[in-house]
Amino acid sequence: MYSEGMGFDLSTAQYAPNGRVFQIDYATRAAEKSGTVMGIRGKDSVVLAVQNLYINPLFDPEANKRIFAIDGTIGMAVGGLMSDCNVVVELTRLEAASFRSRHERAISLEALCERVDSFLHAQTMYSGARPFAVTIMLAGWDEEKGPRLYQIETSGTTTERYSSSFGEAGERAQREMDKFSFNNFPSDQLMQMATEITHNFDEEPNGKSFRWDVGTVGAQTKGLFKYNSQA
Repeated sequence: MYSEGMGFDLSTAQYAPNGRVFQIDYATRAAEKSGTVMGIRGKDSVVLAVQNLYINPLFDPEANKRIFAIDGTIGMAVGGLMSDCNVVVELTRLEAASFRSRHERAISLEALCERVDSFLHAQTMYSGARPFAVTIMLAGWDEEKGPRLYQIETSGTTTERYSSSFGEAGERAQREMDKFSFNNFPSDQLMQMATEITHNFDEEPNGKSFRWDVGTVGAQTKGLFKYNSQA
């Protein structure tokens, strides 16, 4: 029985006897300390909601954003270290722009997820790198496939979801979402349910100020990702 670390957490290229890479665990824990991030996929739309912590009254209203438009029909919500989040968001936008430049059309959500998770996974393979302390949700919509929601873990693992949450109150939010089958919810009802769930956590966690940021994409938005802040 080995305790945590024991010298096996010095490099991502070094495995513990039980096969774990401790730096991935550390990065995941760091990502979970950010505000709660929620994603809900309905019948014809996807809603992303982020509890944006550490909002100072002197900050610019657009400061510390954790929901981003990537390429028109694709939106991203991030949780974790803000510096790492900014790097991953910029990389994701560059990948989408590069694909559009070469092929003269927008990249599919599945292809974009594959490129991003490959980048995150590569950070867990070499001794000269460290895992990014981020967890990501990517949401998109198109005429053929409808709404899509994917979550990318710190390790680079990607899963498609109907609902998901992570962060400080992620487990509480997930328990609430597990009570519903959102795949038949239209856009209006989906937004209403997302609002009700977020209001369950509408209190200052541990005395920290925050705001709820919301993004949605679907038929109601004509396929474009829309973002707004609920201070």
